[in-house]
Formats: sequence, C-alpha cells, structure tokens
Amino acid sequence: MVNELIKKADDKMNKAHETLKREFAAIRTGRASLGILDGIMVDYYGTPTPLNQVANLSVPDPKTITIQPFEPKLLGEIEKAIQKSDIGLNPGNDGKVIRLSIPPLTEERRHQIVKHAKKLAEDTRVACRNIRHEAINDLKKKAKDKDSHVSEDQVKKVQDEIQKLTDSHIKKLDELLAHKEKEIMTV
Repeated sequence: MVNELIKKADDKMNKAHETLKREFAAIRTGRASLGILDGIMVDYYGTPTPLNQVANLSVPDPKTITIQPFEPKLLGEIEKAIQKSDIGLNPGNDGKVIRLSIPPLTEERRHQIVKHAKKLAEDTRVACRNIRHEAINDLKKKAKDKDSHVSEDQVKKVQDEIQKLTDSHIKKLDELLAHKEKEIMTV
C-alpha cells in the first residue's frame, strides 16, 4: 500500500519530466530539429493529422528541414499548416518538396528562449513538488486510518523516500535545462 504511493508519485513525476522533454524538443535553437514540427496538424481530407503522418520529414543539413508529402496534392495544406503554426518559419515550396530554412538566432532572441525554457522547467519543478505534497497528504490520511496499520516510523521513512524521489527528479530536470540552455546559447 505504501509502496504503491511511492510508485504512483514516481510515475507522475516521470510523466512531468517527459512532458518537459517534449516541450524542449519543440523549442527552436537555431539548428534544424524535427521536434519543432511535432505540434503541427495538417488538414488531411477533413481530418486534422500530425504532419509526420502525411509527409516524410528530414534534416539534410543543420540549417534546413525538408518535408516531402506522401501525396503531392497535400503541399498546399502542409504549407498552410506551417504558416498558421507559431514556429516562426516560412516554408519554401518548389512543387515537390517544402523547405524550411532555419535562420540564425540573435543573441537577444537566444536569451528570450532560455528564459522561456527556464519557466517551463520551473513549472515542471512545481508540478513535482505538488506531486510530493499530494503523496505525503495521502500517506498521512492512510496513517490516520485505524485499519491501515501504518506506524509513525513508517510515515517518516516513506516521507523521506518521497523527498529523495522528488530531489532526484528535480536534479534530472535541472540537468535537462542545463543541456537545453547550452544547446540554445551555442552559436
């Protein structure tokens, strides 16, 4: 019962960590990355469909992304979807392939992106702390229940385990942020 509580908290913190990874992948760094196209949906015969399911995506060089639709008539729809998105890139269409040129980021823009990344990381840290708080509250409720047979020593031990788990996840988040920050600031 107590181990379930720790496992549940760990699973939730892992999900928060994975969400941050996906959000970081969508942040433009001045280098071509297919992650920036993850949220783009294309109108495929009236159905919003992820871009990677209607086209072949590739990175031929560090400053270019190419998009080759499986069906040539989707070129216009893909182009519209990219223009509507907030990635800030203009697609170039040669009739067969769409090219996205990744312009170099200015120093000011790099600092804005790092600031945004730090905010995302802090939001995830807060989510982990809230998960910790929720797990400890559940533990205390179970300890008050006469049928649970959870002693005060066990409560203290499990609280320490949950705190160590939280510290471990926050350390991973900090490492992920440091890596992303370095990636953004590298010219």
